[in-house]
Parts: sequence; structure tokens; C-alpha cells
Amino acid sequence: MSALKRSTRSASRTPKTVVITGAASGIGAAAAKEAIRRGHRVAVCDINLAAAEALCAELGPDALAVHLDVRSAEEWEDVWAALLERFGVVDVLVNNAGIIHTGFARDLTLEQHRDMVDVNYFGVLNGVMTALPLMREQGHGQIINVCSMTSFLPLTGYSTYGATKHAIRAFHHALVMEERDSPIRFSIIHPPSVQTPMLEQEMADPSAVLAFAEKATAPEVLGRSINDAIDTSPLEVVFPPLGGRFQRLGGSNARLMHFIIPKIETFSAARKRLRRGSRNS
Repeated sequence: MSALKRSTRSASRTPKTVVITGAASGIGAAAAKEAIRRGHRVAVCDINLAAAEALCAELGPDALAVHLDVRSAEEWEDVWAALLERFGVVDVLVNNAGIIHTGFARDLTLEQHRDMVDVNYFGVLNGVMTALPLMREQGHGQIINVCSMTSFLPLTGYSTYGATKHAIRAFHHALVMEERDSPIRFSIIHPPSVQTPMLEQEMADPSAVLAFAEKATAPEVLGRSINDAIDTSPLEVVFPPLGGRFQRLGGSNARLMHFIIPKIETFSAARKRLRRGSRNS
């Protein structure tokens, strides 16, 4: 398969080495494709090495497939050393890997709760703590954390998933303030419901209705947003730009949140039934 066609805009950019976790599918794969189009070199990191290799075969010689279990701090160190040996420098880290176990908190096992914390929170923490000293030493770098709109508004059926995203946002902004005099740039991006395998899992779970409150966003939209952030370094990006502001407001007011979420659940359940019906017709 041939490499993806580069955009005409890539000639005006300085090529960068971009490390993306969870990059074999979904948002990560879309971000990797867009990065190649813009002329960057990409490390496609994923626990599913076969899928990462298949994507890199499509992306061409500027993409490297890397096995990475984000839960392992030791594996992060090994991967980073290998990338520095291959590319000489790592300019951008995109912490994108994440998992979800939908269901009411009472129905999930403790292992499932821990699984989300280990991947979604400690996976990000491991990446940041690996990159931070090395980027400071090289005198430049950028860390982009892909979070979630659930970091603003707790949702039923997503208790621990949302908790990990709240934790990422709190950690991210505290870190940015601590590192305000460092040479590293930081951005955090909050996707809404996205058309990925994760959404298919939510479709099969009767407790996961709130993901269907709005139309799912294509992963390519997030892929472009992540790459735009490499250029512009926004402090924080929410989706949708206008509706996201109302979600932030609702999440900051407990009484409003407890009033409105049950109403949105009813609306979302109806949309989910329509979506399932259209797929089965």
C-alpha cells in the first residue's frame, strides 16, 4: 500500500517526531494519518502491535509501529530510548490511549474499575513522567493529553471512566502551572462521543445511553484537532465548541447536574433505540 498523500500545507511546517499512544485505531489512528499528511514522523504506539504495523504499512516509511503497554513505566522508558535512537529527538507526545468498561458502578468488578484507572490515568501519568525530564533536557517539547468531555460532567454508566478523566484534567492543569517556566508546551483536548470501537461497546450496554445524547463525531475531526494543537498549542479544547461550554457549566453545579442528567438519559435512550433500529433495518 502506498503512503498517504501529504497535504500541500506540510511544506511550510518543520517536520516533527510525534509519538501517539493508542494509535492503532480510532482517534489515535486518525491523528497518525493526519500527522503523516502534514509531513511529520510518527511513532504509532499500541498494545496491539499487529494493528499498529498494519497501519504503518499504509502510512509509509515515516511511520514506526511500536508495542507499548502504557500501564508499564519500564516499557515507557524502553520505548522512549528506542525512539530517541531511531529519530534522534521526540518533539511531541500525544497521550491518547484509553479504555472503557461501561455499566453501573455496582455491576463492574473491582478489576474493571482498576483497569480503567491503570490505563486511563496511570497510562497518561507514565507517559508524562517519562517525557518531562527528557524534554526539559533537550530544551523543547510538547505534551498533548487527550481527555474527555466527561472530565467536566459526570455521567451515569461511566462512573470510573469519568473519574479517570476528571483526574487527568486536574493533573494536567496543575502540571502546566508547575511547568510554566519550562520549555515544554501543553494542551488538553476533550473529545465528545466519537465513532470508534468504544462507541460500539456502549451501543451494546443498556446503561450506556448518555453517549447518544448528541451525534457522534468522526475520529478524523479529532485527528485534525490534535494536529492543529501541535501548531497552535491551545490551552484546552472542548467539543462541541459551543455545547461544551454548557456541559462545563452543568458539571460545576451539583443541583443542576442532578436535575438535568435524568432528563438527558430519557432523550438519549430514545436516540440510542433509533440508532440501533436504523442499523438493523
